[in-house]
Amino acid sequence: MAAIAIVIVTYQSESVIGPCLDAAADTGAEVIAVDNASTDGTLAEIARRDVRVIANPVNRGFAAAANQGFAACNRPYVLLLNPDAVLTGSIEPLREACAAERVAAAGGCLVDSAGRPQSGFMVRRLPTPAALILEVALLNRAWPGNPVNRRYRELDSDLGMSRDVEQPAGALLMVRRDVWREIGGFDEGYFPLWFEDVDFCRRLADRGYRVRYVPEVVAKHTGGHSISRLTVENRRIYWYGSLLRYSAKHFRPGAFRVVSLAVVAGSLLRMIAESAAQRNLKPLAVYGKVVRLAGRYFLFGWGEGTLRSNPRL
Repeated sequence: MAAIAIVIVTYQSESVIGPCLDAAADTGAEVIAVDNASTDGTLAEIARRDVRVIANPVNRGFAAAANQGFAACNRPYVLLLNPDAVLTGSIEPLREACAAERVAAAGGCLVDSAGRPQSGFMVRRLPTPAALILEVALLNRAWPGNPVNRRYRELDSDLGMSRDVEQPAGALLMVRRDVWREIGGFDEGYFPLWFEDVDFCRRLADRGYRVRYVPEVVAKHTGGHSISRLTVENRRIYWYGSLLRYSAKHFRPGAFRVVSLAVVAGSLLRMIAESAAQRNLKPLAVYGKVVRLAGRYFLFGWGEGTLRSNPRL
């Protein structure tokens, strides 16, 4: 595996990082762990193993940490792996897929603890304005089987077939390092997480690169590890902020404004429902911030300042 490096970004990952690192090391690839200022025993777990570690003094966010890992290695192929994903076999099929003409990246099959593929998550199409509008307006929750959502999440796809796809999950994604450098790496404005892998795949597609899905490469994936370390309030704020950033970058101005309006409407509905369910006013403060930001974008559109960094809502 002299041609492959595995980059694992950690944050408060003590409970999951051990099996992930052990399985990664068994592949024979170079392993680099980039830690975003964990305060638990993550660094101690990493230190027990013969892997390179980059310990950040502050949480730089997932995209920035991933870029650090890519920059620190000189292997032509880099596998970005979540700390709660445990490889079950060889990753060589991913490298073979990336070596094909105009292929820039390849993702594998993520399975849950029972061995079931994580359908709707591990392979998706790139989001359209309609897909995100239905998501933020709560229509996907009310009618999950609607045609737009089924297409976006590839709910009817054959997950046992190797093929070109638009967006494999960043939890198990091999990337050609020269292409990562060519397109400027992951956009660090998606802070601290969400949509950085979607944005990366969008930029690959815009340059005419292909992305493959390789079901022969499997990892058991717990899912939601890093997210669970955030407060519920911050999850909402960061997710909406990253969604709006993606929409600002990749949709036409009119479509971006409609997405922003849908965020306002959906947030107001969530604000009312969650306040009633929790019998307190905390959701008012959280969704109020989201509504103000999305409302500004709806009224005034976006400018260069929108894209320099993810607004701290």
